[in-house]
Amino acid sequence: MTSAPPSAGLEPADPSERGGTRVDGVEVLGALSPSRVGDFLNCPLLYRFRSIDRLPEPASPAAVRGTVVHRVLEQLFDLPAGERVPSVAETMIAPAWTELQELEPAVTEMFPADGPEIAAWLESCRDVLARYFDLEDPRQLEPADRELYVETLTDSKLLLRGVIDRVDVAPDGSIRICDYKTGPSPSEMFEGKALFQLKFYALVLWRMRGVVPRMLQLVYLGNSEVLRYEPDEQDLLATERKVLAVWDAIRTATEKREFEARKGAGCRWCAHQALCPAYDGTPPPYPVQD
Repeated sequence: MTSAPPSAGLEPADPSERGGTRVDGVEVLGALSPSRVGDFLNCPLLYRFRSIDRLPEPASPAAVRGTVVHRVLEQLFDLPAGERVPSVAETMIAPAWTELQELEPAVTEMFPADGPEIAAWLESCRDVLARYFDLEDPRQLEPADRELYVETLTDSKLLLRGVIDRVDVAPDGSIRICDYKTGPSPSEMFEGKALFQLKFYALVLWRMRGVVPRMLQLVYLGNSEVLRYEPDEQDLLATERKVLAVWDAIRTATEKREFEARKGAGCRWCAHQALCPAYDGTPPPYPVQD
């Protein structure tokens, strides 16, 4: 499946898509990341808009706050252990914001020029980052990898890929996958959806390294909670079956050019309501496939 090149804006680029693919000399039928699987499961039309039409989406303060905080937490571990303290981390926010503006100038349009909004938003970044230190002491950690791009090719030639926030490896070789979330933790009803992303990463890492990660850890900075889960091979095989079933559904929808609009809680944040039939909109013409 092919499509137009991604737009230049901050959204909807998936981190794994920005990282590209290292597969050479292999006929890859398609690629999926946890975000794209989630898009299709939540609303097939949203998957089409993001993955096939590649429609641009405006940057949101919440999403950009997450990008800035993730960047600080990535760079924090470049420092000597003794310097990984809240006061130093706070000084890293402004440079991370400046760096992002240079890479993605469109993010500056979120705030009125010379208004008070930017100061309040930067303060919210500091508040979210401060909660990290209530949950972990980075002086005691030496991650094996940060912002790690991972990929594996299934027997059906489907490329599974993603970017893991942090991978910790214990002296005995045990692997812990950590993901930072700048929003609050979900209710118990939605924990399964939240863990799917990490199970996907665990599946890919297992295929790459031959070791099932011992621990999956979601760090929620929105309300200072940590969700932990210990997967096993059966969990990861079930995750693989789910991903392959989603890919089969995507291929069917692509062949028929039929992507259902599915109303849900996420509609309130969707940037594409004006094009959605569920809101009396009309999708753009289906893009020409090579």
